[in-house]
Amino acid sequence: MSLPDSLSKLFAYIDNNKVNFIETLIEAVAIKSVSAWPQTRDECQRMINWAQQKMEALNISCKQVDIGSQDLPDGTKIKLPNILTGTLGNDPAKKTVLVYGHLDVQPAAIEDGWDTDPFVLTPKDGKLYGRGSSDDKGPILCWLNAIEAYQRQNITIPVNIKFVFEGMEESGSIGLHKCLMSMRRWFDDVEFACITDSRWLGNYPCVTYGLRGLAHFNLDIECAKMDLHSGVFGGTVYEAMTDLFNLMGQLVDVNGKILVPGVYDDVEPVKPDEDKIYEKIVFDVDEYQKSIGTPGRLLYENKKDLLQHRWRFPALSIHGISGAHCKPGQKTVIPGKVTGKFSIRLVPNQDPNKIEKLVVDYLSKKFKESGSPNLMKCQMSHGVRAFTENPINHNFQAAVRATEHVYGVEPNLIREGSTIPVTLTFQEVTGKNVLLLPIGCGDDGAHSQNEKINERNFIEGSKVLGAYLYELSKVL
Repeated sequence: MSLPDSLSKLFAYIDNNKVNFIETLIEAVAIKSVSAWPQTRDECQRMINWAQQKMEALNISCKQVDIGSQDLPDGTKIKLPNILTGTLGNDPAKKTVLVYGHLDVQPAAIEDGWDTDPFVLTPKDGKLYGRGSSDDKGPILCWLNAIEAYQRQNITIPVNIKFVFEGMEESGSIGLHKCLMSMRRWFDDVEFACITDSRWLGNYPCVTYGLRGLAHFNLDIECAKMDLHSGVFGGTVYEAMTDLFNLMGQLVDVNGKILVPGVYDDVEPVKPDEDKIYEKIVFDVDEYQKSIGTPGRLLYENKKDLLQHRWRFPALSIHGISGAHCKPGQKTVIPGKVTGKFSIRLVPNQDPNKIEKLVVDYLSKKFKESGSPNLMKCQMSHGVRAFTENPINHNFQAAVRATEHVYGVEPNLIREGSTIPVTLTFQEVTGKNVLLLPIGCGDDGAHSQNEKINERNFIEGSKVLGAYLYELSKVL
């Protein structure tokens, strides 16, 4: 595919400004916009303000929307970071694309096992390590890099662009759905939507048309009003931690099968010809296992089974326990109350509310059978349906051609196992097709220690987004 002159100029500008773009990413990563930490909630708002300044420097008309406050478990209220919206161009002769990203990040600390300070972007061997470098600050900056390239090269941006950036995605996008529904008229002229909050399958370019949903649960067990000395009280009380381990151990077996009755009832059966979907997908199982660093075998050892259980089947994961001692050293106490955290990734046709009832009823039954007199409470903290799109349309084909312009290969068309709640909201408020266009690699470590984005992906990803805007103007 020959490269149009405008894209040649665009790509050259991006290559020549690599250092400046990375310096901007350094600034972004340094802002500790961890939405899950109340003590850094001000940093989430600072991140929104910082992004607005960068956008306004590119003549993007910005507005912040106040979405109120959040009630914390201890009864206090804390302000939610504003939603940042932006508009670039209002030419009625042009198509309008909606762009979404999030500026908050997952918790991170060097004592978690990071090799470097997670909030200091650290280049090493062609990789840029830092929290948010891949999820999702780096991809957001790729949009701004592409727009800057258009403007500095005096190339007319071929479409109108609307932006929605939030600061609470990593904490359930609290307030976002209500906000977007209240401003539905703002989306009337939107014809396409694009989200860059996802990653490739391994190290091969992808375009994503489906995501799993999510049902996240808290399981509380209380055995006392306070922590107890194990030497004084051990052997005389029903311990909360013992009950919790017993219940959590009955959620999923060692082979990943969910043990809650009824969870699989609404999962769509595998069609006779469905295996063909996976044949053309470029994916190396051995490289996938190597990138994880697992010491043994994976649950599934062939490409089809592995991808199906990552995309089209539900999965239950146990995430952690709060209320118990977890720091180095000894603390010989019996926790008075502990909370287990787990979630189920949902697939199309599964209803989070139905899943909640199945889980709560099952755990209540198992707890009653145990005979423990302790207090038990299980509830779903938030639930999101799965997302799917038909990838045979103009929006996806523009993304495919843009990827081919930059990487010279046809990208995989994939579903993904993660959850992005706003995809469903954008389907509803726009009535249009929603595309996920990944920038980073599958081994970027989003949500994990040593998160990174490859320099190549950061720079080439900026080109892909620039080419995507160009290709959108060529469709219809």
